[in-house]
Amino acid sequence: MKETSAPVVRVAQGELRGRTRKGAQLFAGIPYAAPPIGDRRFRAPEPPEPWKGMRDARRFGPAAPQLPGEGLTNRIAVAWDEDCLTLNVVTPSCGPSERDGALRPVYVWIHGGAYKHGQGSVPWYDGTSFATRGDIVVVTINYRLAALGFCDLGAHLGDDFATCGINGTLDQVAAVRWVRENVAAFGGDPERITIGGESAGAFSVSNLLAMPSTEGLFHRAIAQSGALHHTFDPVDGKEIADDFLSALGNPTADELMSLPIEAILDAQERVSSERGQDTGRSQEPFYPVWGHGLLPADPRDLVAAGHGSEVPLLTGTNEDELSLWGVTTMDADGLADLVARTTDDPDAMLEVYRRRLGDERSDEVAPGWLACAIGSDKVFTMPAIRHAEYRHAHGGDTWMYRFSWDSRAFDGLFGAAHALEIPFTFNTIDQPGVDVFIGPGEPPTVLADRIHDAWIAFIRDGDPSTADLGEWPRYDPDSRVVMDLDDECGLLNDPRPEERRAWVGIVR
Repeated sequence: MKETSAPVVRVAQGELRGRTRKGAQLFAGIPYAAPPIGDRRFRAPEPPEPWKGMRDARRFGPAAPQLPGEGLTNRIAVAWDEDCLTLNVVTPSCGPSERDGALRPVYVWIHGGAYKHGQGSVPWYDGTSFATRGDIVVVTINYRLAALGFCDLGAHLGDDFATCGINGTLDQVAAVRWVRENVAAFGGDPERITIGGESAGAFSVSNLLAMPSTEGLFHRAIAQSGALHHTFDPVDGKEIADDFLSALGNPTADELMSLPIEAILDAQERVSSERGQDTGRSQEPFYPVWGHGLLPADPRDLVAAGHGSEVPLLTGTNEDELSLWGVTTMDADGLADLVARTTDDPDAMLEVYRRRLGDERSDEVAPGWLACAIGSDKVFTMPAIRHAEYRHAHGGDTWMYRFSWDSRAFDGLFGAAHALEIPFTFNTIDQPGVDVFIGPGEPPTVLADRIHDAWIAFIRDGDPSTADLGEWPRYDPDSRVVMDLDDECGLLNDPRPEERRAWVGIVR
């Protein structure tokens, strides 16, 4: 097919015209659910509506409503609309694979952004290299964010709103169901679907693993910097909904449906700011709320009971996650406050981390690096380890990594920050803006190729081992083998056991 030709595909709702670019085919802005507007606002997603004639799928659809964000993947202009439940498909071709004449494995990517920012069309998530290098079909999705996706209004507004504490999660489920039903038209295999995500996207992957209703929906999972811990119980969910409705002037259900979207965005931002000031929470208020039929219990308890253990999981974290938020510049008072809110024995925990960082960096460890190490383990590393431990008890296959490549940017204060691994896994380090976060010098293309190939291997075969990396053993509580992803990659046996033991009884 010529580069200028326009590929056409038929899905259940009608025909789509895409475009060919960079050696792959792109179909963008495809509705996977009905527009969540009008009376559908704050309700569970409904099936997509068919269309007549040929639908133009050459341009990305709008993001979910959101205020300007920060972070590595949020520094692009965002066009948003409540009619946002669309997905994008990148495929080598809509025919069978030239490798073996079979349908291709599929990778469904759930973006991060603290459940309040982001979109599937971010250039860092460009699936072209997966398509051309790995012969994989890549799908990126949008889903409802913040209060529209994760405010538990059921106790206030009635049974019609029973799911609104996880409507964003149900959007993700609806997207995967649409993919399962339609991806064969794009050359993808509905029986080889891997879901993946980073940060809130990884929280989402973990929640989908925990949900009893998703059994059999997907076949592998990748969770980058996120596990099972970032949800709210029903009590917290109701309190947050109280605050949100109060900020809106306590509207009725009918009034809530007709409020300008700008009023909702303003109210959710005020709730986020006020709750952060009052409680010192690191977790945003509009996160999934469990306690109903589709997510009946804390995801940690569901996975500890065995849910999702049949699905192979690749998971891991970055060495300096919290440096993305400037934690490495924290002073001694900030460090003391952080540790006091974390443990009943701050001195003991500080001593554990000071000993290790003193060996790695200097005898005089800056308080910001101590805060970064402790906070990163609390929020990301230990939850990932707990997830792997829960799964192992039920025979779940889990592979774990640590991304420890240090960015050269920001005078060395960035380290291996949260989200920095994304362009390595997608092999998009040449995308505009990525160089700002990588820093000066030669681009780390060798490492990007190694990591990207491991992700390809896992998506294709269910095992991230490659000829370059070598055998990558499964994680288990006896050996605790972790693959260190750095300029020199290699296996680590039970890395930093003293720090891991420091969290016993704190992070479950």
